Amino acid sequence: MRAEPPRSLRLQLPRALLDPQQRDLGCGDGDGLLPVQVELEGGRLAAIRPLATAEGLPLALTPPVEPHAHLDKAFSWAEHSNRSGSMAAALAVNLREGERRTAEQVLQRGEQALDQAWRYGLRAIRSHVDSGGSAGPPSWEALLQLQQRWRGRVELQLVALVPLNHWGTPEGRELARQVAACGGVLGGVLGPPYPRSQRDRQALAQMLTLAEELGCGVDLHVDESGEAPGCGIRLLLEQLARRRPQVPITCSHASSLGLLALPAQQRLAERLARWQVAVVALPTTNFWLLGRRGDQDLAQRPLAPVRQLQRAGVLVAVGGDNVQDPWDPSGDFDPLELLRFSSRVCHSPPWQRQGLMPCITAPARLLGLSWDGIVRRGAPADLLVTSAASWSEFLARPHQRRVLRGGKWLPPPPTEQPASILASLDGSPPC
Repeated sequence: MRAEPPRSLRLQLPRALLDPQQRDLGCGDGDGLLPVQVELEGGRLAAIRPLATAEGLPLALTPPVEPHAHLDKAFSWAEHSNRSGSMAAALAVNLREGERRTAEQVLQRGEQALDQAWRYGLRAIRSHVDSGGSAGPPSWEALLQLQQRWRGRVELQLVALVPLNHWGTPEGRELARQVAACGGVLGGVLGPPYPRSQRDRQALAQMLTLAEELGCGVDLHVDESGEAPGCGIRLLLEQLARRRPQVPITCSHASSLGLLALPAQQRLAERLARWQVAVVALPTTNFWLLGRRGDQDLAQRPLAPVRQLQRAGVLVAVGGDNVQDPWDPSGDFDPLELLRFSSRVCHSPPWQRQGLMPCITAPARLLGLSWDGIVRRGAPADLLVTSAASWSEFLARPHQRRVLRGGKWLPPPPTEQPASILASLDGSPPC
């Protein structure tokens, strides 16, 4: 039996996600949580009122945003596994899979990914797309179909992932025009081995110029390695010092920055902030792939220094990256699991504003979404309600959830049924 749309809900919401202009709400408890009653009308939030007690109230969030995924290859591990876990093997398997990739396969993978993401509570995804060679045409054909099919449920933004020097060719310029026409972003890889020639510098300069001509954002895979720490970031900053194009620029991964000494991290972080370059940290895939030394114990785990970047004023988002493909056998587009994992490995507790924002408001800004994810009068009646009653309980174990979109409950993920604390929210039977 389907639950009736609720007219009001009593919840605990993070004060960081509540309208800062609504001063009658107070500051919240030690967890930064505030008990409130939200009134719903016409798929929007009509009012937010403070409550005297949080007893028995579930913890809720606004829907997270995934700033970095790869839908075109998701769920391909079973047929294209990489059991060594190395980056070199992942790339080799990925290239072999791309040679045989079909639009039908990408449609199936993307449909599964978007359906899971929607049920889990994600409202938007930026997906990088293998766009060179034979993998490009079927991948774009399928994902453009899915972009239209899922519009209004999960907004899908696409990034064309090709070698940097491709953007300087006639074929690259034509691809860039097509990407710009669908609201997409230009992408590429800036990482080791770094040639001693000017090749990377020239290719990067051409890409940035093309992006500005088309008004197209840029999202680069940068320094996804344990080698040559920060070299790709330095190359990018060198180009931006010559000419900063007036388009959004994002560095995804920036993993090797975490291997630098703190003073060097700080200097690069300050320069990134000065040039308004955003960073997407990707802890799940990076912890799986990077830092391997054969069968030896791990000595270093390359990961973007999230807190250092935030302190310098860099916009930082956290993404899930690969899902069950040659680059990472795990994941399933669950933003709550990503929040739980990243809180630990990035030392970013969700009761702090800077620990929560990378999964919700920062990626919303990164993708240029119309709603920043803040609960205010007139905002969409979109919430992700968990069965946890505190942040400690949330972090302790996976939790069930209910997802509200436009004031209506979505069907739950196939593996979940609402717990009693959620089923009683509107006094109706579980979905």
